[in-house]
Amino acid sequence: MLKLYIGNKNYSSWSMRPWVLLKQADIAFEEVMVRFGKDAFADDSAFKQGVRTVSPAGRVPVLLDDGLAVWDTLAIAEYIAEKFPQKQLWPQQAHARARARSICAEMHSGFGALRSACPMNIEASLAQAGAQAWRDKPAVRTDVERLVAMWTELLDQHGGAGGSGGPQFLFGEFSIADAFFAPVCMRLTSYALPVPPHIADYVARVSQAPGVKAWIKEALAEKDFVAFDEPYRTAR
Repeated sequence: MLKLYIGNKNYSSWSMRPWVLLKQADIAFEEVMVRFGKDAFADDSAFKQGVRTVSPAGRVPVLLDDGLAVWDTLAIAEYIAEKFPQKQLWPQQAHARARARSICAEMHSGFGALRSACPMNIEASLAQAGAQAWRDKPAVRTDVERLVAMWTELLDQHGGAGGSGGPQFLFGEFSIADAFFAPVCMRLTSYALPVPPHIADYVARVSQAPGVKAWIKEALAEKDFVAFDEPYRTAR
């Protein structure tokens, strides 16, 4: 059976992507939680030591399959898609598939201002921190504007406007692309960042997808406090 090493569900946006993808596609896997704890990214931390038993990168997520370690979310997504081609995790049409890979790569390497100013924290209501970031950090607004433009184009093009019984997501059916942007949907919600109604509707649909909904439920049950992931407050 596949084994997926992840960090805290409330905070770990990188871990969320492959976990949601596997769960949404109904692919069996064993979860191994390696909690962040204090000073998680220090070289001698328990977290680093734990993850390095399976990956030299010392980061989550890591997918294990019969002794093979695959790390980095893009590599994991590609591996899963190749191992389970019947699940059709990428769009089937070549041009749509190329676009889906492009936006996943853009998410993987971009949107740094949004990620830095608004770390994922599913259980928290952080509208005040979101309003401050929106007011004081033009790059955050630029990132959100890019998301709105990207998602609007794809939802219009692929019929993901969420009509009754129709396709719901960026490329019609839920795909790797939606799994990659699920943590962004969590950020938009937690920080109450302003988006148009059709984008808010997409965020709501992603949040109600079974794989995402399961992650959210378990994130809310964690009740951990990881200080380095909450720069806007020191206690809870």
